[in-house]
Amino acid sequence: MASPIHEKIKRSLQAADGLYHRLVLLVGETGSGKTGVLRDVAEELGSPVINVNLALSSELLELTAKQRSLRLPGILDQIADNTPSPVILDNLEILFDKDLNQDPLRLLQGISRNRAVVASWNGAFTGERLYYAEISHPEYRSYDSVDALVVGMDGKATVDSATKK
Repeated sequence: MASPIHEKIKRSLQAADGLYHRLVLLVGETGSGKTGVLRDVAEELGSPVINVNLALSSELLELTAKQRSLRLPGILDQIADNTPSPVILDNLEILFDKDLNQDPLRLLQGISRNRAVVASWNGAFTGERLYYAEISHPEYRSYDSVDALVVGMDGKATVDSATKK
C-alpha cells in the first residue's frame, strides 16, 4: 500500500501538469526517508531515481572551476533530457556547493519547465519559506517564494491547500 506522502507526490505531479514550472519538491531533514519514498514513486511510475551528486560530479570532473559553473545548468538539463518523465532527482547537495555559484531552486525550476520533475530537498518548508540546511551551515539557503509544489515528510503538502480554495 502506498504511503500518504507517496499519494501526495502523485497528486502534486498531476496538479503540476498545468503549471509553468512542473516541479514537486519532497522536503525533509536528512534521514527522514525521502530516498525511500522517491524510490517507491519511481518504481510505480517507471522512472529511475537520478543521484544528482554522482551524475554531475562525473560530468564536472575534468572541467575547470569556471567551466563547472558555466556548464552545470546545461549538463543538468541533458541529464533530465535523457531520463523518462517524471524526472526523479535525489542527492542534490552538489547543487548547493558554494564554489559552483548556482541557485539550486532556479536550476530545478529551469529543468522543470518542459518536463515534470520530483526532487528531494534537505531542509524544511514552513508554508511561507523554503529552507536548505541550518542557518550556520555555509550552504544555507532560504527562499520567500517557491514556484513549485511542496510535499513535506511531515505529510503536509501545498497541493492540499490549493485544492481547498
